Amino acid sequence: MLERVVAEIDVAVLTFDQHRRLRLVNRAGERLLERAQDEALGASAGELGLDDLLAGPAVRHQERTFGAVSGRWVIRRRTFRQDGRPHQLLVVADLSRTLREEERQAWKRLIRVLGHELNNSLAPIKSMSATLVSLLGRTVRPDDWEEDMRQGLDVIASRAESLARFLAAYARLARLPPPTLAPVEVAPLVARVAALDHRVPVTVDPGPGTTLDADADQLEQLLINLVKNGVDAAAETGGGVVVGWRQTFDGVELWVRDEGPGLSNSENLFVPFYTTKPGGTGIGLVLCRQIAEAHGGSLTLANVEQGAGSGCEARLRLPAMARSA
Repeated sequence: MLERVVAEIDVAVLTFDQHRRLRLVNRAGERLLERAQDEALGASAGELGLDDLLAGPAVRHQERTFGAVSGRWVIRRRTFRQDGRPHQLLVVADLSRTLREEERQAWKRLIRVLGHELNNSLAPIKSMSATLVSLLGRTVRPDDWEEDMRQGLDVIASRAESLARFLAAYARLARLPPPTLAPVEVAPLVARVAALDHRVPVTVDPGPGTTLDADADQLEQLLINLVKNGVDAAAETGGGVVVGWRQTFDGVELWVRDEGPGLSNSENLFVPFYTTKPGGTGIGLVLCRQIAEAHGGSLTLANVEQGAGSGCEARLRLPAMARSA
């Protein structure tokens, strides 16, 4: 039965008996070992170069070479009994192909957004430059040609400044340092951030007294970005923003909920440089997620129903380094 189940699975599956001798290998396992089944069966784990995989963590991610194939692998091991005797099941899956495809898709999205941003600035610069050259080439110029020149140069300067901001944002995103962890009290941090923006009411829904081991500057910047996004959204509808937190069984969860129109396109939220805001850089949420993940946490955004309307809620989850104050 086991042989039929694993025969066509496209990851390497191998079983070893109590003497660490190979008793079962599927086709993907043959390719991994670079040995035919008849040659491999009965060989010891040591002879196959797999002895270390039958000890240590039951699940691991590892950079490794199998035969002529190098890559990153996920390795899982379980113990089971067959005919009353203990056996070990080893599953080895190549992550490199998946990671390369994800990387390729990420590059495609990034290049698409970069191209969009660059074209938005370069197209008017090119057009306006051509117009000004044409104006200067006229034998008889209009009376207001100096004003036309001034306005055209203002457009070029404005778009050049936009490109400079864009490149500065890119550099900032690429240079985020590792967090410097120290005790941070959540309540005063949230209160301080909530008091920074007065365009719409920002209220605090207080949770328990909690202290985090975190980088205070990075965490504050993350919350400032989330609150600013919430305020921008709520300003469109005349709503408000609420910031709160709660302890979970494995850490702490902070949330920012706005009464804005909600998310219209969640697919590109964390694509670098994607933005729907005039003059936006498109790195705010990407930077927020980088900070969250550098702290071992996560950041999600989703639309929420609230009362007669809707809005967006950002949830920042940080791991069990949280502790009651």
